[in-house]
Amino acid sequence: MSEEVKKKRGCLRFVFRWTFRLAVVAVLFLVCAFLYIFWDALYNRFYHFPKVASAWDEIRSDRVEPSLDDGWTEYRGICHSHSELSHDSVVPFPDIIEAAQKADVSFICMSDHCVDGRADYSLQLNGIYLDILFVPGFEMSGGFMPWGLPYDTVLDCGEDPAELARRIDDLGGALFIAHSEEERPWDLPQISGMEIYNIHTDFTDEKLGDFAKDIIFSLKAYPDQVMRGIFDRQTDILAKWDELNKDRYMAGIAANDAHQNTGYQGYYTDADTFLLTLTNDQHAAEVKLGSFSRMLLRLAFGPLEPGKRLFRIDLDPYERSLRFVNNHVLAEDLTEKAIVGALKSGRSYIAFDMIADARGFVFFADNGSRKYVMGETAPMSDGLVLRAGSPNRVRFTLVADGKVIDTQEGREYEYKVPYPGKYRLEAELPVLDEWVPWVYTNPIVVGTAAPEDAVDEVAQPGEEDTAEDEPNVTRFEI
Repeated sequence: MSEEVKKKRGCLRFVFRWTFRLAVVAVLFLVCAFLYIFWDALYNRFYHFPKVASAWDEIRSDRVEPSLDDGWTEYRGICHSHSELSHDSVVPFPDIIEAAQKADVSFICMSDHCVDGRADYSLQLNGIYLDILFVPGFEMSGGFMPWGLPYDTVLDCGEDPAELARRIDDLGGALFIAHSEEERPWDLPQISGMEIYNIHTDFTDEKLGDFAKDIIFSLKAYPDQVMRGIFDRQTDILAKWDELNKDRYMAGIAANDAHQNTGYQGYYTDADTFLLTLTNDQHAAEVKLGSFSRMLLRLAFGPLEPGKRLFRIDLDPYERSLRFVNNHVLAEDLTEKAIVGALKSGRSYIAFDMIADARGFVFFADNGSRKYVMGETAPMSDGLVLRAGSPNRVRFTLVADGKVIDTQEGREYEYKVPYPGKYRLEAELPVLDEWVPWVYTNPIVVGTAAPEDAVDEVAQPGEEDTAEDEPNVTRFEI
């Protein structure tokens, strides 16, 4: 073999050797870059979310019905939901009914955006449809969210807030405030309650880049855990709630703010483009296809036909939003009058039922002869005791006039009332060695005296006022 041939072969081996080395380095670099960028998402997908799902299952299997009873019937439902009447949702009412059935809720208080500047209560469902009570309602400017109005009510959404509040009150409605994190006219006396938790509010502080990675890697395998990842205790809103309750009674509710509009869907169009839209059909992007991109779409989604939807990714399908958090209401029956009346008076608590079903949780004041539930006023007495029962082992935290005064762990809670004030209870579940918020109750008011006539006026189960005519509520099958 000539020296020239040996040199050529030596050069080729050198080139191949270094090409291989550079390729290995490039692959290692790409792998390291991938792991650096997606490490948290991969950790969640293969370790954290499976552990959370297992912990939730363990909590659910540990459920024991509480032995304590407050005497009321409990209904689990939704406050603040949107339909296709709203500009930012395309969900029709039949789909909402189906989602409510899957979520196992008994009522939905709607809150559509105003239509052409008006809140027309005749546009929405009113009554019971396939065992789901629908309460008409709108989300208006200033955060106004009134329920319990006559079905023929039409409100001007641009009306002066003070005048609008008076009109709502004159019509017998209950006025709640949506998005309590924003500036609101809190001094209006007609306001009955406020959102102390809102899914959309909680979502706004998320880092969308990090959240998108969890959606890509984990949404299909662990959808509930991905959505629950947005949760943060709304400390400032809870503090605002406690502050307002010092001078008045302000009921607290949870807002699902259900839209089914957080996600994307892709279409192949008759113009030979790929169209990306939000799940509420709002346009996001459109790309003209070339031969290579068209081939990739065919490989991923099969034959391309004009108008064909290639994929849909939903973070917040309606049913999942309805399961995320719920309002548990103590009421005489499943009617608009009873449900709205209970919400207005504060005879309810909120629970993050996506983790575990909180039905059966009770909280009341007991003086030995009578029980006073959330939203009611108990006269101060030496023997007055706060009691609570939970279907799961929790950490109870008692808050009096905005200050934490006691914590206990277990399934039952008991605390001797030391002084008059407003007492609310929080309950947290143990998830992966961390106490996670689960239940927030409305306050029980402990008064300074025991006026017999005032005590007699407080409705008990089976004793609610029946002098007024029941609202025109109809049962429907659709």
